[in-house]
Amino acid sequence: MGAVASQNITDPRFGDWLLDRLAEGDPAGEALARLREHDGTMDYRQVAVVAAQGAPAVHSGGRTLGVHHARTSDHAAAAGNLLDSTGVVDAVLEGFESAGGEFEQRLLAALGAGLAAGGEAGDLHSAGLAVVRDAGWRETDLRVDWSGTPLADLGALLDVWLPQRQDYVTRGIDPSTAPAYGVPGDE
Repeated sequence: MGAVASQNITDPRFGDWLLDRLAEGDPAGEALARLREHDGTMDYRQVAVVAAQGAPAVHSGGRTLGVHHARTSDHAAAAGNLLDSTGVVDAVLEGFESAGGEFEQRLLAALGAGLAAGGEAGDLHSAGLAVVRDAGWRETDLRVDWSGTPLADLGALLDVWLPQRQDYVTRGIDPSTAPAYGVPGDE
């Protein structure tokens, strides 16, 4: 039905709440407007909502930390805070839209474009990718923490993961049809 990112001073409950609104048929902008009416802390929040259909929506409260920016295109949203410049978010969105390949590869390209445009105001130590498709869980959930080169490390993990992703989904849904992995007890 869509995707939600809550950041800055985040409230993890927003994700489920907004996804429920999208499931009920609210467009992203309306769902986000309902959240602003429902929650009195939105001045501290930065939220991006992308529905499966329709225009995305973003919100950056007046107390969002540091240099911050949020932007949407027809089918994507990008937001950031504690940035080197507002151009970082523009680069992320443009990097995503111009990249090819799997969705995860496009996300990684977007992160790389943002880093090349200046990235965070401080040092970058962590990076992650989480992608939900049709299986009902995060089919890709990769993270690198406290690395000197988190995007490069994340890219290396993604190169190993993508060729196996569908096999793991198959294993979860129908183990009898999943390929063997050659580990003890796996026949």
